[in-house]
Amino acid sequence: MRLIGLNREEIKTAIKEGKVTIAVYGIGKMGLPLAAVFADHGAKVIGVDINEKVVEMINRGENHVKEELGLDELVRRNVEAGRLKATTDGVWAAKQADVMIILVPTLTDERGNLKFGPVYDVAEKISQGLEKGNIVITEATMPPGTTESLAQTLEKSGLKLGEFGLAHAPERTMTGTAIRDITGQYPKVVGASDERTLEAVIGIYETINRKGVIPMSSIKAAEAVKVFEGVYRDVNIALANELAMWCEEYGLDALEVFQAANTQPYCHLHMPGAGVGGHCIPVYPWFVINLAKKTNPRLIKTAREINDSMPHHVVGLAVKALNEIGRPLKGSNILVLGLTFRGGVRGFIKAAAKPIIDELKEWGANVYAYDPLCTPKDAERFGAEWKEDFKNIDAIIITADHREFEDLDLKELAREMRSKVIIDGRNVLDLQKAEEHGFVYLRVGTLNLRQP
Repeated sequence: MRLIGLNREEIKTAIKEGKVTIAVYGIGKMGLPLAAVFADHGAKVIGVDINEKVVEMINRGENHVKEELGLDELVRRNVEAGRLKATTDGVWAAKQADVMIILVPTLTDERGNLKFGPVYDVAEKISQGLEKGNIVITEATMPPGTTESLAQTLEKSGLKLGEFGLAHAPERTMTGTAIRDITGQYPKVVGASDERTLEAVIGIYETINRKGVIPMSSIKAAEAVKVFEGVYRDVNIALANELAMWCEEYGLDALEVFQAANTQPYCHLHMPGAGVGGHCIPVYPWFVINLAKKTNPRLIKTAREINDSMPHHVVGLAVKALNEIGRPLKGSNILVLGLTFRGGVRGFIKAAAKPIIDELKEWGANVYAYDPLCTPKDAERFGAEWKEDFKNIDAIIITADHREFEDLDLKELAREMRSKVIIDGRNVLDLQKAEEHGFVYLRVGTLNLRQP
């Protein structure tokens, strides 16, 4: 069905009546929820992935993204209804589809340089099935200008841009809440290659998003939105970390100060912590830094340096806390709680635990690790020994805010541990309760050293 030229209401009707086929390239943590939501609103959806096991699971009606509440039922229902299927054949999917959405992971190096290979591979496959009136949409976050650079590859189809539409509609989701986010937590941002494509893309996303759509003046502007969201968070976290370290110097409790300051509606201080991980926030600032030619984004660079330094700062807190009880870090038994980059998600990209474990070992500490979402093999990859109890442990360092850690029995910990030291890098425990049980308890922004 040719969508370019139809107005948004006509497109919404066509989707709901099952007349539109959408191919979603990349059916992982973000792609599968999107595919299932479109199918649930009436579209015929083909999920495309290079992982044969994932494709087989989906075609059986099984969800492989277990962190997403409600996705099991959404996948099962739409596979059974014949609205959702999966394939490894990206060319075949393009030949069937009216809309192709690219949501493959955008891999980067440490400096945010994008590895374009997977994105261009998908564009190459789409070009072999692209027809007049089709629309290609990128959802993966990319440096401004990247989506438009795909036009040359797509034009291998023999069509010129304008005969097919090109758009960017950045995903604005978090693992664990993707369905909620896709269907109405935030409005959808879209930018397109021309007005007719923009009108069509607005209709596509208004079908599934209760909060509506924000149309942008260009594809680059839409790309910049998601990048700037990530930069804002990174800079804000860096500010919180810097102010928290200042509070340590002057004997203040940063969380107490932040909570009071944030009651003023113009103040939005984030939470300080052990470091910033994941494939989003630590990466997007480099898109801006690397693209800058005449400007020098000093603030953004400094924020990255501060946030990357926080694992080292947390190790420094461990040294101070152990010194308080007369124990050196060398030879101490340290248990790192949390290998993932944040709570509730099994992801390891730029997780704070890795540099913390590495530095602890450089100090000569005996390092153990535990994470409720991980395995002993994961701990081994991080260079630590797996440990599920607290016997003979001198200090605990919390590096991920898993819900399970909020429920730690401090009385039992005090009984099991050899030395009572807690470094809370994610602010999950209560300072007063920890001190009541005799712990030397430090967190970023609270350097409250007392003899237990």
